[in-house]
Amino acid sequence: MLNFEFHNPTRIVFGRDTIARLDALLPPAARVLVLYGGGSVRQNGTLAEVRAALGGREVREFGGIEPNPTYETLMRAVALVRQERLDFLLAVGGGSVIDGTKFVAAALSFTGEDPWTILETHGANVTGAMPFGSVLTLPATGSEMNPTAVITRTETAAKLAFRSPYTFPQFSILDPSKTFTLPARQVANGVVDAFVHITEQYLTFPVDARVQDRFAEGLLQTLIEIGPRAVAQPEDYDTRANLVWTATLALNGLIGAGVPGDWATHMIGHELTARFGIDHARTLAVVLPALLRERREAKRGKLLQYAERVWHITEGTEDARIEAAIRRTEAFFESLGLPTRLSSYAVGTEAIDGLVAQLETHGMTALGEQKEITPEVSRRILEASLVPAA
Repeated sequence: MLNFEFHNPTRIVFGRDTIARLDALLPPAARVLVLYGGGSVRQNGTLAEVRAALGGREVREFGGIEPNPTYETLMRAVALVRQERLDFLLAVGGGSVIDGTKFVAAALSFTGEDPWTILETHGANVTGAMPFGSVLTLPATGSEMNPTAVITRTETAAKLAFRSPYTFPQFSILDPSKTFTLPARQVANGVVDAFVHITEQYLTFPVDARVQDRFAEGLLQTLIEIGPRAVAQPEDYDTRANLVWTATLALNGLIGAGVPGDWATHMIGHELTARFGIDHARTLAVVLPALLRERREAKRGKLLQYAERVWHITEGTEDARIEAAIRRTEAFFESLGLPTRLSSYAVGTEAIDGLVAQLETHGMTALGEQKEITPEVSRRILEASLVPAA
């Protein structure tokens, strides 16, 4: 097991009717900006419930944060906070809203000339952040319990990530019943997003981290078991509760402690979203199988472990077991309605040069747990994702 430090200061408040806890979680005199995305939190009553729980505090609202939150929109939120002299941020929504709130929190404390450099330095120049919390309505990204955010700049089609110890939420409220009204597409996306978060930390190379491996395998098996039911039975509270908690645990730092991380699937996927607007989780469903095939030798030990412990594949040659595990992964994604080929999104060979150029522009030239995924390897992965494997 590799050396590590693990610290996660986010308080989780989990269960039904927990939004009422906001009154105790926020300072009594807080001047609050509530940030959210589209109109769903207003339509389903969540926003009204939040405002009631905040009581007599001064509250302003900022809606319209996109599914891929943009720098341009978020800088308007920064201006509103300064104008109204607010001092606490509350994200009400899924990972995009929480990611956007993290950037707003960091930008409000930023002393440089251009807050976009927070993304360009991946958070290295963040020295503080306004306090914030979240009310989660969409399980997927784990942003409710980690310090990471991904932000898009529209004018340059750049989608970059940052993280900082200052951008952990102070608290996150997780009420699984708030996910009941989500569209099936978003729930399916959330299942796959969480699944790939786990594989990015698990499917690397062995370092004898038995606790982390078993934890990751259990989370993957849970998603395989409950994923289809979570999509088909929206008001099954226990299923949604398990999905919400699994998605949080997938990226709160615990299973990544003491093990190498890959994240190349995410970096390549971000370019697909920025260039073509494909849902984040759907880019992951496309890229991951092609990446695993391309990197099967470097990942051989963990792929064989994955085949046996997660998919119970124990017969055949090593290569046959690895391929069977990748095919089972593809079948799982597709059973949830997420295609695993770029051709399903009308993206063809002509797009590859531009995607590779974007990776190079954004410094993504040595990706993966061993930093061996060069632009040329990324090109092969993208080319392989165009058509089904032989």
